Amino acid sequence: MEITLDGAMAALRKVMDPELHRDLVSLGMVKELTVQGGVASLEVELTTPACPLKDTIAKDVEGALRAAGATRVELRFGARVRAAPGVAQSSLTPGVKNIVLVGAGKGGVGKSTVTINLALSLARAGAKVGVLDADIYGPSLPLLTGVTERPRTVEGNRLDPIEAHGLKLMSIGFLVDPDQAMIWRGPMVTGALLQLLRDVNWGELDYLLLDLPPGTGDVPLTLAQNVKAAGVVLVSTPQDMALADVIRAKLMFDKVGIPVLGIVENMSSFICPHCRGETPIFDHGGARIAAERMGIRFLGEIPLDLAVRQGGDAGVPVVEALPDGPQAKAFIAMAGQVAGAISVQVMKAPRLPVIGSQPRA
Repeated sequence: MEITLDGAMAALRKVMDPELHRDLVSLGMVKELTVQGGVASLEVELTTPACPLKDTIAKDVEGALRAAGATRVELRFGARVRAAPGVAQSSLTPGVKNIVLVGAGKGGVGKSTVTINLALSLARAGAKVGVLDADIYGPSLPLLTGVTERPRTVEGNRLDPIEAHGLKLMSIGFLVDPDQAMIWRGPMVTGALLQLLRDVNWGELDYLLLDLPPGTGDVPLTLAQNVKAAGVVLVSTPQDMALADVIRAKLMFDKVGIPVLGIVENMSSFICPHCRGETPIFDHGGARIAAERMGIRFLGEIPLDLAVRQGGDAGVPVVEALPDGPQAKAFIAMAGQVAGAISVQVMKAPRLPVIGSQPRA
């Protein structure tokens, strides 16, 4: 029996988003549905261009429509990142849809390297992304990106972010001499951070990533009080000492009401640049076990690889320097998990119903 428009819509109401666990029609993801001569044509508007389950959705949509009588399915994908409730209207960051914190229980776990490569992975997928280096004492964004220019002052005291590598960037390291030590007490640090959020022309962004200082001190607490974050990504290495600290960090974010999106296991294993063999220098799998125990998402494993270090030192992160390499693919897969976790947090928050475009015959 040839498919009809009503039959196509009924079939699509049975197709569930694998992460949101709701059907595509009620989520407003079905756009421009037409049916003519047995051919069903539509666009599915994803909640993020970095959707990790795009292929699964495509398979399910095609299967449902063919079962309803379609002889051919013409499926296109679009993406519209939804804003976390209250974020886009914030006086601190108007135009920013989602603020994502990247934190760690201790230093030395590669948090900043994860942040910049996560940002680049999201941008390569098609998202508009910014990065704020929130580590006032030890800014690393200038080194990781190779940026040495100073931001331009506009509109009185406002700053334009530096645009490099397809990202909008800001760091205290762009504003002070690189050899100058930031000998500031806590209130000065938190005041400077809020000023960098408020007085930078971020424009329209899907994701603004904040690279936090390690630990559970003033900066995370200040952000919890002043910023409606979509969630926090925690970075750890596999050994017990790092995992103990990241568990404490998770408990701190729980107490201040910031959702933990999941844990990344960085430096998961060493990949020999000659034989490509893997050695678990810092053990392996500890972050996955910790995530299971805490009931949060495991976001992926990032190898300890020479190319990652070289890219950071050269100011060209590995996702940009070697986008098709295994190191970049690990970051890109992690970015998909993070984007999916953000979408789950945003879409489950109370809001007005999403109204999709009307199907037409």
